[in-house]
Parts: sequence; structure tokens; C-alpha cells
Amino acid sequence: MNVGEKIREIRKSKNLSQKQLGERLGVSQAMIAQYENGDRNPKFETLLKIADALGVYIGKLDDSWGA
Repeated sequence: MNVGEKIREIRKSKNLSQKQLGERLGVSQAMIAQYENGDRNPKFETLLKIADALGVYIGKLDDSWGA
């Protein structure tokens, strides 16, 4: 499972829409969709913000940081 798929899975498990997650991060719903679809990969700093917004450790999103 790639980073975008993990973001989608965790976002849905938290009952958040792409728009709601985008609002927490200060980005558009379209940007969240691009991450989830694998069209764009979030920078490390953005990945940290996504993990924080979802209330998970970064390792849940990126295996290189340990799950």
C-alpha cells in the first residue's frame, strides 16, 4: 500500500472528507485527492502535518519511518 492509499484509508477511518482534511492542513480538497491518487507525493514536512491532522504516527503513512 502506498502513502496515498494509507492517507485515504486512515482519513476514511476517521470519518473525514478530503475537504475536511484539506481544511486542517490549509490545502485544497484537490491537493488531498492528488496525494491519495498518487498523482503527487507529499513532502516530508507535509507528511508530518497530515499525520498530525489524522492523529497518527508518521510511520502509519510511510513505512520508511516504521509502523
